[in-house]
Amino acid sequence: MENGGSRSMENQTQESGGTLTNRQGHPISDNQNVRTVGSRGPTTLENYHFLEKISHFDRERIPERVVHARGAGAHGYFEAYGTVGGEPIAKYTRAKLFQEKGKRTPVFVRFSTVVHGGHSPETLRDPRGFAVKFYTEDGNWDLVGNNLKIFFIRDPMKFPDMVHAFRPDPVTNVNDPQRMFDFLSLSPEATHMVTFLFSPWGIPANYRQMQGSGVNTYKWVNKEGRALLVKYHWEPLKQGIKNLLQREADEILLKSFSHATEDLYRAIEEGDYPEWEMRVQIMEDGEHPELDFDPLDPTKLWPEEQFPFLAVGKMVLNKNPDNYFAEVEQAAFGTGVLVDGLDFSDDKLLQGRTFSYSDTQRYRVGTNYLQLPINAPKTHVATNQREGQMQFKVDLGPSQNPHVNYEPSSLGGLREAPKAGADHEPHYDANLVRKKIERTNDFKQAGETYRRMDDVERGELVANLVNALSVCRADIQDRMIEYFTNADPDYGRRVREGLEQAGSRSRGGAQAVDQARRSGHPTDGY
Repeated sequence: MENGGSRSMENQTQESGGTLTNRQGHPISDNQNVRTVGSRGPTTLENYHFLEKISHFDRERIPERVVHARGAGAHGYFEAYGTVGGEPIAKYTRAKLFQEKGKRTPVFVRFSTVVHGGHSPETLRDPRGFAVKFYTEDGNWDLVGNNLKIFFIRDPMKFPDMVHAFRPDPVTNVNDPQRMFDFLSLSPEATHMVTFLFSPWGIPANYRQMQGSGVNTYKWVNKEGRALLVKYHWEPLKQGIKNLLQREADEILLKSFSHATEDLYRAIEEGDYPEWEMRVQIMEDGEHPELDFDPLDPTKLWPEEQFPFLAVGKMVLNKNPDNYFAEVEQAAFGTGVLVDGLDFSDDKLLQGRTFSYSDTQRYRVGTNYLQLPINAPKTHVATNQREGQMQFKVDLGPSQNPHVNYEPSSLGGLREAPKAGADHEPHYDANLVRKKIERTNDFKQAGETYRRMDDVERGELVANLVNALSVCRADIQDRMIEYFTNADPDYGRRVREGLEQAGSRSRGGAQAVDQARRSGHPTDGY
């Protein structure tokens, strides 16, 4: 694979359109890796190229979300079990919402498709967003994830490029699979996600019957400041999991662009409240050299046999929004919105998302987006933040001197809260570098996922890949076949043979253009 990968990069260099720079005219020598303390992170605030790149990306659409534009949502509650793996959960985290069995915390959930626009069909092949806002007694917690448990990339530097590649051509405004696979064929870490996306898992039947995941690795912190790594998963309880074959999705599209939104609304309206159980995987904090992957890598699954799924509570959605725009559209989530007892890991993608999500909400909804009812915590808010676009109240404390909007103060200003427990203080001792993580292992889990699929899923995966890749250049096809073969020889062979039988095809859009020219009923003007 190494030699093949090197040839691919050489070919790319030979066909280069020029040297990449930022908008200051600075040549960019590394557009793949953010600068981190050691290869595993954490990232540093002086990542100027990344911050400029992601800040511009966050502002590419007005006023629609740059990603996750098409969505549906509902209100409900999360009910804690008070335990994890048969032990009191306080052993692992001091987050208050988990501690007491039967304790209910209000939630708002927004489901979405990722790449396409606000009025796009809900049958398109695309990851689904699964974002949950918990209105806890300690303020809001946002758990922002997808239906699939992994992602295409592991470094946030690549995120704007990934979305650009998946979006329509900037000249023609037409979606082009060749652009997407050009990027994917030069990003071997995406092979696992591609394997899921082009199987039936790429089109959930609806929002109620899909799983959810936080995707990234987080931390739990207990009273003593001890931390564990944690991954969050949502498993549909009574409604089960169901995905669509491509032909089924095509048939549904002929009847509705909005079947998943309508399904969620009708189920709740009829009292058939969907439920998900929150299950976590936990792991001791550290590098875990005994594993053949890095636990912070979002392109990887944690094997369930080594790190079992442990139930910590359930979520029930039982109320539809009163107004779509005020609640679903203006709902704003961020991966940095954590409460005491929850913390960040050094996952580079998580740290990049944490800047990007809140930054894009301030741009999209406004400086004071957290004063909107759907985003405001249920607990009292008291800050020294003032003014800005569309401020409609002042977040004063109950006895705060309104003349004092700073801290520290002896004139009746706000004071710092007492600590709820010992600080978690991870230690770092490494060079500041731009490097990939050491244990990339880009293909092993993709092969395992392929072999776990049933015959229908594997057949659908191969057929969908052949259909999409058949419009791509031969060198792009060859790189993707190489990745699939590295994952599993049968996987690569079936895609290669499928492409040989399919031959070179014109793009589906071009076929549709020709069909429209031949079809139709001619008529006179009026």
